Amino acid sequence: MELIKTPFGARSTAEEIVKDISMSGKRVVITGASSGIGIETAQVLASIGADVTLAVRNMEAGRRVANDISATTGNSRVHVKALDLSDLDSVAAFVQDWHGPLHVLVNNAGIMAVPQLELTPRGHEMQFATNFLGHFALTVGLHDSLAAASGARIVSVSSNAHQFSPVIFDDVDYQIRPYDPWSAYGQSKTACILLAVAATRRWSHQGIYANALNPGAIATNLQKYTGGLKTPVEKRKTPAQGAATSVLLATSPLLEEIGGRYFEDCNESPMLREKPAMFGGGVAPWALDADNAERLWEVSLRMLTAISA
Repeated sequence: MELIKTPFGARSTAEEIVKDISMSGKRVVITGASSGIGIETAQVLASIGADVTLAVRNMEAGRRVANDISATTGNSRVHVKALDLSDLDSVAAFVQDWHGPLHVLVNNAGIMAVPQLELTPRGHEMQFATNFLGHFALTVGLHDSLAAASGARIVSVSSNAHQFSPVIFDDVDYQIRPYDPWSAYGQSKTACILLAVAATRRWSHQGIYANALNPGAIATNLQKYTGGLKTPVEKRKTPAQGAATSVLLATSPLLEEIGGRYFEDCNESPMLREKPAMFGGGVAPWALDADNAERLWEVSLRMLTAISA
């Protein structure tokens, strides 16, 4: 299978990606769209006519962002809805409140390197719960709306930190092994890629395709536990550059009916064949493994069933 190549690269901006593209009549949900690259993603998609919903924890911040986007783009179809991905009751309420088709779901929100083990009220490790399980519940819950769009895309924001850890199925929530902030983050970001693999395998016959991406190193609230970016300066991106790959996967005709793949710097990434270089690219084999993807899907469904029981 040939890797997808595009005319864009690491320094391309989200605005460059959408030149000559219209999203008029398309409905988009972006999680975590009140900060970081979520704002830039929402801004650019609204600028080309999309009906954009910002799914956020902080409603006050979300309203400020929505007002700014509407003012700068002239698009009044920018909405704000409450969503706390670590609270599966909040996810269920968001799903219940959504009506009609959904053309693009951007699973963008995330937290990184939480220093101490934190569990949600349901007993799940906080990074796994926020970065993956909440997004999984949201994606599954919105399935019918995605299918109704007759050609929907799911964009799953991962990280090159997925190289730190596969999903440890026997101890996802660190009940046995010692907690480590970076392996927990890596596990959650591997899960984000596996979500794209499994969703495409299960739903592509309904016109739903999912891809995952590494946005790159951008200075945002994501680094609140790490003391800022550690990435070499020459490898860092602006928010406009960081949002470019998300926007590419959400809009580009080059990705029509393409799914289950992992992208960075606006191109599909090669599979790693050896230990990755520090701050390097590529996708770990465990993150695209179909068996891992199916196992994670089933494990996650059981987690949600246990919650609703």
